[in-house]
This record gives sequence, structure tokens and C-alpha cells, in this order.
Amino acid sequence: MAVGEEYKTAFQTHSGHYEFCVMPFGLFGAPGTFQGTMNHILGPFLRRFVLVFMDGILVYSKTLEDHVQHLQQLLSLLQQHQLQVKLSKCSFAQRKLAYLGHVISSEGVATDVEKIKAIQGWTTPANVKELRGFLGLAGYYRKFVKHFGIISKPLTELLCKNTLYVWTSEKEASFQALKKALVEAPVLTLLDFQKPFTIETDACDYGIGSMLLQDGHPLAYLSEALGPRNCALSTYEKECLAILMAVEQWRPYLQQSRFTIKIDQRNLSHLDDQRLTTPWQ
Repeated sequence: MAVGEEYKTAFQTHSGHYEFCVMPFGLFGAPGTFQGTMNHILGPFLRRFVLVFMDGILVYSKTLEDHVQHLQQLLSLLQQHQLQVKLSKCSFAQRKLAYLGHVISSEGVATDVEKIKAIQGWTTPANVKELRGFLGLAGYYRKFVKHFGIISKPLTELLCKNTLYVWTSEKEASFQALKKALVEAPVLTLLDFQKPFTIETDACDYGIGSMLLQDGHPLAYLSEALGPRNCALSTYEKECLAILMAVEQWRPYLQQSRFTIKIDQRNLSHLDDQRLTTPWQ
């Protein structure tokens, strides 16, 4: 705790008045403060060979020699700031590990088997609260599922305000299809800024989707169900919308160099030669 701020944590017990000298669990601003502190301390290493979320620190390296050096730098920095690590909770020189609900290896990033088991065993939601819980967990892995937004549309419709919660065969089919898609989710390849990016887009009557690839391997999927207004657009316009969505979402990866867009609509390949006459163009 900052000097002079300890009184804000004061509490009374039968044995007297107490104040925390260090930040405890449960304070409203504790998570944000702790994350900010970790980001500040590890700032010189972040995104170079360290990732951190709260007290979970991930060190990644190309070779074992680099890994040893990175660990030495990290542990030295933690020691300088009087931060301690518990050896029993540390894993060193791992080729595969689980981190924040993902399994990371040299092959790429995969979903955590234990989390997917929880989704697979999820019973039919009986109310909006249970449905929100399911979609919240499933949505965490939406980048692994092609057309996630389209598949889940019948379910998300139940979350709309003033909508009667009625579980129909269409909702059940969407529920089961989403669970199946998550169980069969592919391993996403690791991003490499030395390789060119490719975007593939498609559109259907009620949704749009796109995929970010390198060397033909998917890095992430993106999709969105369309509302009534956008459903009325032509296929040409929906494909335009899919491209805009993809470029906006993945702009940090794409803006550094040229990239390729693969589309189903041949007409879009002549967009540069056309006179712009519609808002979508």
C-alpha cells in the first residue's frame, strides 16, 4: 500500500483495529493497480520475450540458450523490485504449456482441453443468465471458430431486450453446432511478421466472415451476424462489409506491409476502376 493510504483498508475485529500494509485481495481497484504495476516493472521486456497477466508471467524464446538468458534477466528484475516467485508454481523450458485458457506450443495456439470439456458438457440453458454464461465462455474462443457469429445468431437473439426466452429446435441446433465447432477447433498458427498476410472473406444471407492466414494456415477467424438492415444488402455489398470488418479488426498486423485479399465476388476485384457511387464503395 502507498504510504499514508493504509487507513483506506481499515477494518475492525473483536481483537482490535487493523490496516493492511500490503495490497490484499478483494479491493475494488486492486486488479487494475496490480496489472499496472506489473506492466510498469516488466515494461522493458514486454512483447520482446515476456507476456504478463496479473501474476501469470510467460517467457518465450526461440532457443534454450535464449530462454536461459531471458529467465536470468526476468528473475533479476523481479529481485530488484522485491517481487518473489513460488518455485512450485513455476515451469521452465516447456515446449507446450497452458496459459490463460490456451495451449501454446511450437505448432501454434490451441484451445484448453479442460475449458472445452466444460463447454461440451454444458446442459441446455434454462434462462438468459445461463445462456449468457455459456456464450461468455464460448465467445472467449470465437477466433478459433469459423462463422462463430453466424452459428451463434439464434442464441444471441434471445439476449435482446424484451425478447421472450423460448428454446426452440433452432436454438438447440445452434447450441449443439457451436459446441461441436469448439470441440473441433483447429490449432491456430503463430504470427510471423516476416511473412505476408492473406485475408479470405465470404458472406451469406444473414452473416459475414473472414479469416487471417499466413502460408495457408489460419491465424484467426472473424465473423458477425447481420441485422435486418444489412441483411437486405446485395452479396457484393456484404463482401465489402466483410473486407472492412477484417481490415479494421486486424489493422495492427496489416498496416506494416502489403497483404492479399481473396474474395468470392469477382466484381470487387475491379473496385479501383469503378466510379464510387454508393456509401459502401
